[in-house]
Amino acid sequence: MNWVSLVIIAIIATSLNIFIDNYISDFYFKGKGANAQKMFYAIASIVVSIVFLFAGGFDFISLEFKTLILFFISGFIASFGSIAYYKALEIDNSTNLSIFIQLTPVLYLIFGWIFFGDSLSVQQLIAFLIILSAPFIIVVSTRKRSRDTQIKSILFVLTYVLIKVISNLIFIKENVPEINFISEIAFVYMGKGIGDLIIMYTHPKWRKRFRYVEKASRKKVLYPLLAETIVSVVKNVSYQASLILAPTAAIASASTDSIIPIAVFFMGLVFTIIWPKFGREKLNRKSVLVHLIATILVVIGIVLIQN
Repeated sequence: MNWVSLVIIAIIATSLNIFIDNYISDFYFKGKGANAQKMFYAIASIVVSIVFLFAGGFDFISLEFKTLILFFISGFIASFGSIAYYKALEIDNSTNLSIFIQLTPVLYLIFGWIFFGDSLSVQQLIAFLIILSAPFIIVVSTRKRSRDTQIKSILFVLTYVLIKVISNLIFIKENVPEINFISEIAFVYMGKGIGDLIIMYTHPKWRKRFRYVEKASRKKVLYPLLAETIVSVVKNVSYQASLILAPTAAIASASTDSIIPIAVFFMGLVFTIIWPKFGREKLNRKSVLVHLIATILVVIGIVLIQN
C-alpha cells in the first residue's frame, strides 16, 4: 500500500477519532475529568501491543535493545501528551480542535530542518504564518468573556501537538525497514499503556471519576471507548506508516492535515443536524463563516508547505 492510500485512511480515521473523543468527553464525562478515560486506554493499549507482537511474528527479537527502548519511549511520552488533548476536549469543540491541530505539519517541517536537514524555504515560512492565522482568527472572533477559554484550548492543543510530533519523530528515526512495521508499533503501544497506567496510579481522582462514569452509564461508556480504540489504532498505524513511506514526514503530515479540517468541518455540520449529541457544533452564520475562513487558510498554508 502506498503512502497516499495510507493518508486517505488516516484522514477518515482521524476525523472520526476527534468526534468520538469529543462525544465521550461531553456526553459521558460532562466536560469534567476526561483524562479518566486513560483507565480504559491503559489496558486497551497493552492488549493491542500484545496482539501486534504476535501479528508481527516477534520480529523485534533482532532489534537492538536501544531501539526497542526508544520505540517504548515514543509511546510513553505520547501518553503524557494526551493529557493536554483531553483537557482541550473538555472546553472546546471538534472543529476548533481540528484547526488547532494543523500546527502539526509546521512543527514537523521545523524539526525536520533542525534534525534531519530537510529544506526550509521562504515560501514555507510564509505558509507557517498563514496556518498560524487560522487559530488567531478563531480567538479574535470569540466573545471577550470566552476568549480566555479559547486561548487555554489552543495552549493545550499546542502542548499535545508538540509532544505528538516528538514522539513520531523518534519512531521515524528508529524505524528499521527490514523489521515488520507492526512489531515496531507494538512497543509504541506498550509505552502508551504503561504511561497511562502510571498516570492513573498517580491520579486517584481520575480513577474515581472513571469508576463513577462507568457505573452511572451502566457500562455503556465502554462501547464508545472500544470504538475509539479501534479507530485510533487504524489512525495511528496508517498515519505513522505514511510518515515513513512519504518523501518527508512534513509532506505526509501536511497531506493528511490539509484535508482533516475540511472533513471535520463538514462532518460536524452533518452530525450536528442528524445527531446533535455527537456533532456538538455551533451552526449560527458567524460560527460557520469563521470556521470556513480558518479552514481555507489552513489548506492554503499546507498546500504551500508541500510546494
